[in-house]
Amino acid sequence: MALGSRVLGSGRGFLSTFSLKRQSYCQASRSDEATPSISPCGAPNHGRFEDLSRRRKPMCLYFTQNRCQYMDSPEHLEKFSHTFPELDPVVLDAARPLPRQPFDKFLVLDLEGKVEILEFPVVLLDAKTLTVVDRFHRFVRPCELKGSRLQAYIAGKYGRWKLERLWEDTAIPFQETLLAFEDWLEQHSLRDPESHLLKNSAFVTCGNWDIKTKIPEQCITSGIPLPSYFCEWINLKDIFLNFYNKRARAKSKAPGMLSMMRSLDMRVQGSHHLGLDDAHNIARIVQKMESDGAVLSITAKRRGNRVEFLFQNRV
Repeated sequence: MALGSRVLGSGRGFLSTFSLKRQSYCQASRSDEATPSISPCGAPNHGRFEDLSRRRKPMCLYFTQNRCQYMDSPEHLEKFSHTFPELDPVVLDAARPLPRQPFDKFLVLDLEGKVEILEFPVVLLDAKTLTVVDRFHRFVRPCELKGSRLQAYIAGKYGRWKLERLWEDTAIPFQETLLAFEDWLEQHSLRDPESHLLKNSAFVTCGNWDIKTKIPEQCITSGIPLPSYFCEWINLKDIFLNFYNKRARAKSKAPGMLSMMRSLDMRVQGSHHLGLDDAHNIARIVQKMESDGAVLSITAKRRGNRVEFLFQNRV
């Protein structure tokens, strides 16, 4: 049946046949030191990044994709974390309740990969409690890039963290990624079974590129129709610009994740441009903005082949 229109089961069948080749790959946290240091995976670290390694072990990136086969290994559990990091603690003021949001849940999405999508991470955030409900994470295998071109592409993207082998072990085609994602949406009752649109939830992205441009391009490349649930989204940059009525402190005109975090006096956690970490940090921005009183409403809608932008003052 066509993608986006089938009745989905648990979505775990193809995972059970996966053969784990190595368990030595992990997510390394970046250092907060001004000078370069060496992360647990041997990758140099630079800049103002919060050192999570002092508080938690490196994250097992097989586990984030439901593919860790060593959950009963004390040695593996001692070495790698299998607990996702929490968002920042929020003290709610009864005298100033949170604003009512138009959605119950936010799907914070931050794709990685410019030629073809390489990583598809989503953080599911409860709009009422400002807590993480769940996460979805898959590495994605390109369908057109092959051989040495693909190897160079992966090395350029993930080589700094020594994740090439882990990506090779776990990456699946984009169509399989979307099928697994749809299973995940249905497990959380976030997709209407008839219209296949999202229910009481919306995507949040740091810019329009992820859903406006890249997902439609990848669907064409992969030879599949664009799922209807990618018809609208919230560009956090537009919400930030209108709510705080200022541009982020950055040389560029448009605020990005790092400049928004600097403006909010927030430190980046994890590794910038590792999709799962970026989605986590964007979720932290959403949490901070909502606690400050921001309302996150839809900023763009797809109408056929045209995209309508709903904010007059936008990035």
